[in-house]
Amino acid sequence: MNEELIKNANVSYQMAEQKAAHYFHSLYRQVMEKVYVPTITEDIQSWKRNHIHHHSILSFFSRGKRKPDTRAYHNYIQWLDYTGKLDNYLDRSISYIFMRDLGKALDSPKAQIRIKHVVDNLKDHLTQSGATNRNTTIEMFNMAGLYRMAQKEGIESTMIWLLKKLKTVSTNIPNGMDAENAQRKLIKIIAGVLMNEIEELGDKISPEERTQKLAAAIRLGYAYGLTYPFIDDLLDAGILSAEEEKQYSHLIRTSLVTGIVPQLGKWTGENGDLIVYIHSELRDAFEYIKSHLRPETRQKFFEQAYVFFHSQEVDRIKDLSNPNYTNEELYIPVILKSSSSRLIVRTVISAPEDEGFDNRTFYYGIYNQLADDFADMYEDLKDGRVTPYTYYLKYHEQRADLINPFELYWTVISNLIHKVYDSDTKACEVILDRAINGLKRYKERMGTDTYNEVMTLFTSGNPTFNRLIQKMVRKADDVDFFDKLLRDHMITTLKNERKEQEEFKETIVTIRNEINHFLKIPKIEDVEPLIDAANYSLEGDGKRLRPIMTWVMGVNEYGLNKNAIVPLLKSLEYMHTASLIFDDLPSQDNASIRRGRPTLHQVFNVSIAELTGLFLTQKAIAEQASLDPFDSKTVLHLIHYSAQMTAVMCKGQAMDLDSKGKQLTLEQLNTMCFYKTGLAFEASLIMPAILGRAKETELDALKKFAHHAGIAFQIKDDLLDVEGDSNLLGKPIGKDAENNNSTFVSILGPEGARKEMWEHYCLAMEALQVVPRNTSFLKHLLNYLVNRDH
Repeated sequence: MNEELIKNANVSYQMAEQKAAHYFHSLYRQVMEKVYVPTITEDIQSWKRNHIHHHSILSFFSRGKRKPDTRAYHNYIQWLDYTGKLDNYLDRSISYIFMRDLGKALDSPKAQIRIKHVVDNLKDHLTQSGATNRNTTIEMFNMAGLYRMAQKEGIESTMIWLLKKLKTVSTNIPNGMDAENAQRKLIKIIAGVLMNEIEELGDKISPEERTQKLAAAIRLGYAYGLTYPFIDDLLDAGILSAEEEKQYSHLIRTSLVTGIVPQLGKWTGENGDLIVYIHSELRDAFEYIKSHLRPETRQKFFEQAYVFFHSQEVDRIKDLSNPNYTNEELYIPVILKSSSSRLIVRTVISAPEDEGFDNRTFYYGIYNQLADDFADMYEDLKDGRVTPYTYYLKYHEQRADLINPFELYWTVISNLIHKVYDSDTKACEVILDRAINGLKRYKERMGTDTYNEVMTLFTSGNPTFNRLIQKMVRKADDVDFFDKLLRDHMITTLKNERKEQEEFKETIVTIRNEINHFLKIPKIEDVEPLIDAANYSLEGDGKRLRPIMTWVMGVNEYGLNKNAIVPLLKSLEYMHTASLIFDDLPSQDNASIRRGRPTLHQVFNVSIAELTGLFLTQKAIAEQASLDPFDSKTVLHLIHYSAQMTAVMCKGQAMDLDSKGKQLTLEQLNTMCFYKTGLAFEASLIMPAILGRAKETELDALKKFAHHAGIAFQIKDDLLDVEGDSNLLGKPIGKDAENNNSTFVSILGPEGARKEMWEHYCLAMEALQVVPRNTSFLKHLLNYLVNRDH
């Protein structure tokens, strides 16, 4: 590595270190003099007027609606709105974000206007019709919710790109790392970069430029956010060997010092596949950020990025068994990494210089870091990590010179309120809200006994101040924050999603194996050649999606006996397989491969294939007629419905054949593929619902879901025919173009087709909101349909 470049990087770090040292020594003097005690005591005396309530009046008005657990996201928002607390709750929450993430001074008239605007919009979103009911809302951070928000800004293509990236990252988070927390951090960084960009846009920007800048901000946020799971978290997780950590750290350092990501070369450790993926993804991210840096912000970006990385490294290599670290060694890297992480954001988006932002962000960082380290002190101690709290816990009895980090925390608060924010009332309110809320959350999470032990240790030198703080922790109300509520809800949702996804995969495998076991048709001498041909087609590597849907909804949601509906499951797969046999014929699609094997007409002949397709359709009806445990009228209703659907599916195939060589409209293509694909999905849902005697409104919702899911499925098929892997698909790609078929890709182009697919995805998801059942399987099925690679 170039010695001059190394020298420049070290100089930039030393300059940042000097500034951090100056800040630390200022705080150190205040800690020693305990100036925070009278200052914060006076602040709290004023602050508590808004937070220590006499509950009799409030309880009179809210008697019918008790405060729910804050973990109940939707119910809690609803309760806040009902009791008239929502406005203040959102105001302090957004004000805090403007301070922490956007580096704003709350006494700025411009900031006040922007905060009110954001609060009003957020309140509208949270309280719009049905939005607080978990059954009638699309979450703002699930795929459908994110895509709907992207549509409003005209950045659908970017959101599609991001959703694919997030899925890939999630797949590549190794065991030993907290996948949900990694995803949350990445989404949080993207949101932070996007917020900073929005604040920089102003009102005079054209819609086209706004769209362009927001799209770039999302990609920049992803590029920067990747460093958290794939640098910081990975190096902290203990997944890499000591030699691998050394190699990897050197690679990152070289990239930041030289501005060029070196070739990976041969990786000698056990995590080679992981590192190859991460290296590729981080290299692309690094190049994307570089391409968007303006000349005037380029140097600052590399300087701050190096400070951020090096300060983390300095902290990471500390050994908790070393009793000799000085206060400066403990705190200066914390100041640097906590401030530079947010200072980088403005250089990433190439925002203009703002000395006020830089100063406020620099002084504010350690406040957040000390709060986080306090909350995690026992987990960090267990993992052997050196933080101000873990080090004090271990050595405070041996080292009288060690600063008490809890005292430093309150000193930072005092310094922020009175020296950084000039004793602004709103800043004081928000910071104290946050501090007391942090202690409340810690007490709730760790339990009263552990909490009291911690407080006894960290506040022993200030019993009077401690009594005041603990009184606030016990009695103060209205100090909670939306970002914490959202964080908890997001982590819970991501964990549930992952658990449901694993259950979905297991369900698919288990039921598919069961279905495969009973699909084979026993030989009957009269039609033996057709049975051999039918079994050949049935034994192919089919997904069995349709009977699986029927099994899950029928057994799990309608309480049908799984053995009793076996004939229905058979009939669905027989009918589907028959349709594939017909589709593959030379007179239709003339396909040579199906389900990874030669098509039926090639193995036998065209006549046998035609007769086998007809045989399977009749066999399907025979199976439906043998649904003995069910009421005969219900079975007749089901057979009548099945016959109608079969007729319409044939109409769809006829439309498909007639369309060859013709340019269809989007409307015609939607109609055709719904007849061909959507109706089969519909039948898989409606037939068990008929047996389960579901209400008409439920049937309508399921039909709507199937309509849009079927079209989304077909669009994905069209995309895979252009972009897929023939080995994974089990059939050649490019058949649509070869046969001159109108497809969503030929009409809309790949990008337009993807947008259309996601539109139908959202419409299908929205249809499920009114289905009075557990629809998690159908949601994950829909996710599979649009994200599959075969």
